[in-house]
Amino acid sequence: MSNKVILVVLDGLNYQVARNCMGYLNGLLELSHSPSNQSDSQSPLQGKMRATLYPMQCELPSMSRPLYECILTGVRPAESGIVNNQIVRLSNHESIFSLAKTQGKTTAAAAYHWVSELYNRAPFNPVRDRFTHDESLNIQHGCFYHWDHYPDEALFLDAEHLRLTYQPDFLLIHPMNIDDMGHKHGLDSRQYRNSARGADIFLSNYIKGWIEDGYQVIVTSDHGMNDDLSHGGILAEEREVPFFVIGDKFTHQECQVKQTDICGTVCQLLNLEHNKSYTQELLAL
Repeated sequence: MSNKVILVVLDGLNYQVARNCMGYLNGLLELSHSPSNQSDSQSPLQGKMRATLYPMQCELPSMSRPLYECILTGVRPAESGIVNNQIVRLSNHESIFSLAKTQGKTTAAAAYHWVSELYNRAPFNPVRDRFTHDESLNIQHGCFYHWDHYPDEALFLDAEHLRLTYQPDFLLIHPMNIDDMGHKHGLDSRQYRNSARGADIFLSNYIKGWIEDGYQVIVTSDHGMNDDLSHGGILAEEREVPFFVIGDKFTHQECQVKQTDICGTVCQLLNLEHNKSYTQELLAL
């Protein structure tokens, strides 16, 4: 059976900040794993809304463009050749988008323009590429932005417009404000933490509707943040990111999830033919 998937990549979100500040997502965790909700008496929606958080270590370098490629292709930066943010070219590897598109699925993304450059066209031309609707491209329907301060609230609205209009099988949602606040104010700042709280509030407006519409939901990050207003190295705060799963096609069991397995795990949910690695213990398929 094929499932629809929404992958939310909250750029620059550190694991501990997600654990401490995202009240809605953590509320889903508490509801899902409290003893009173483990019985057969729970409602069908409660079962579908079950959520689990796994800690994840990002690959290196802990930088955005290399890790977009890692998340969406399963290939480590040192192997993909996308090893820093200044490399502007199309990906050389099969991605969730290319695999889904060639196997008859509908793809969409509301994301930073580097995603368009990796999987659609490079370099990004705002006039041509900001709003993309082209069945021949890997990302068939897209709303792409090129301002780091582009409001997360607007980005979620862009994504919901794409979802309701085109009913994609795979939708990537990629807001940037958490990372932007980290670069301006650092990991240990109220601005950074409050940006994470804001993303959590926006998610609280949409996740129930996504689940009701048949989506499995993953919320994660590319990398974390440090107190030098940057990232890219091996510090725990730069590498430790959250991996939330919400839906009834996940086992919600204890397991170790690798960033290189995200691509294959999504492909399994979408019932795609692929040769990507994935976390079998994560999936109730």
